[in-house]
Amino acid sequence: MTSDHVDVLIIGAGLSGIGAACHLRRDCPDKTYAVLEARDAVGGTWDLFRYPGIRSDSDMFTLGYSFKPWTAPKAIADGGTIREYVRDTAREYDVQRHIRFHHRVTQADWDSATARWTVRAERTDTCEPVVLTCSFLLACTGYYRYDEGYTPPLPGLDAYTGRLVHPQHWPDDLDYADKRVVVIGSGATAVTLVPAMAERAAHVTMLQRSPTYVLALPSRDRLADALRRVLPATAAYPVVRWKNVLMSTITFQLSRRAPRLVKRMLRRATTGRLPVGYDVDRHFSPRYDPWDQRLCVAPDGDLFTAVAQGRASVATDTIDTFTPHGVRLTSGAELPADVVVTATGLNLLAIGGLTLRVDGVEVDLAETVAYKGMMLSGVPNFALTLGYTNASWTLKADLVAGYVCRLLRHLDRTGQQVVTPLPPPDDERVQLIDLRSSYVLRSVDALPRQGANAPWRLYQNYARDVLLMRHGRLTDEGVRFSRATRQERGTRAEV
Repeated sequence: MTSDHVDVLIIGAGLSGIGAACHLRRDCPDKTYAVLEARDAVGGTWDLFRYPGIRSDSDMFTLGYSFKPWTAPKAIADGGTIREYVRDTAREYDVQRHIRFHHRVTQADWDSATARWTVRAERTDTCEPVVLTCSFLLACTGYYRYDEGYTPPLPGLDAYTGRLVHPQHWPDDLDYADKRVVVIGSGATAVTLVPAMAERAAHVTMLQRSPTYVLALPSRDRLADALRRVLPATAAYPVVRWKNVLMSTITFQLSRRAPRLVKRMLRRATTGRLPVGYDVDRHFSPRYDPWDQRLCVAPDGDLFTAVAQGRASVATDTIDTFTPHGVRLTSGAELPADVVVTATGLNLLAIGGLTLRVDGVEVDLAETVAYKGMMLSGVPNFALTLGYTNASWTLKADLVAGYVCRLLRHLDRTGQQVVTPLPPPDDERVQLIDLRSSYVLRSVDALPRQGANAPWRLYQNYARDVLLMRHGRLTDEGVRFSRATRQERGTRAEV
């Protein structure tokens, strides 16, 4: 068993974890740190998912890091290009030598006497236990299980003789050329898979229980293309980034304040991309309001093009039973399928499933309240990265990492060692992730909550959060600063 100490321990080497490490290098170069990654590669989501067409559903001028201009041609980029962007950033900031792969964190114990976390991990390649200590723990683990996707009960599945796959575990040997494919689901993954698979398959059917809003957006950003011809990337990038932030904020606010207007706009745009007489109301007009669930993006309208050309179709129905050669629907229709893809969602898993203890008492996440959407009441020197639901994940990840650096500098400057968020004085609690998506509703009771007002409320507003987290006060009613109750001598290890 090995054991050593760092100032900051980051869990996860995905988009958020690599970004956090780079922020430390830029803003707190005197701090030692390590990154623990359960898998064997940098990239997180963008390395794990390898299904056809895998891409972002956010533009890369906001999904990219604030300090690393996105220079690839497409604003809505494929997964491989995003993965290389993350890896290039790690190399540029010399983060890779600080990453310990095959380290799955299982438990973290805070000791107020020494103001340290003791973090226990297990090597996924050798099963060897590993123990580290740190002064600050930053969980960049996302919010879903990496080892298991969600598949609902499927009636009659045992009778099916074709191939069944889940996008989270896409098999390398799957050949779907000239095959009949049914993709079950209507979320971002399904909207990505259907047009991508339709390029080679005989036909692809998207089978959905209910429709989702799908928005066609250009895969390239015209303003970015224009500015790049006359400005260096470092000058063009923030302009396009803020333009896209403002556009997404306006769309979200309009959806909340005038949902009927946004519904009509989305329906009109969808109707214009589909054949005359297509049943838009049945297949592309959800019962819920826009942004009750995330809008799905179709770059250059690729999903609508595949449907209009007859290479793909949409079936809005429920499954009666699987048959040996396909799926029979409640309506009585049968969809023949050589391959069925269950694009049925994720399983949520807060902070990577690790157990937190504070002075020997296990933390019940559902009883905690999030402070500024990134720290938990009663849990000292700990932060987690949760991105926005209505905008790019990295916008919030950048703010969290920057705020952690501000806290670390404040602790050094004031001679303090510990920052502990406090619960709000009122009793009002609401769910932390403000979406009605099935994957959220299945696990919402196990997640932290948020309060009624700032600093315990996340308003899903990037511009507001920039003022709060980059320029706002570090000392407010939501936190307490202190020192260890007992000093312990020790040395720091360079990692």
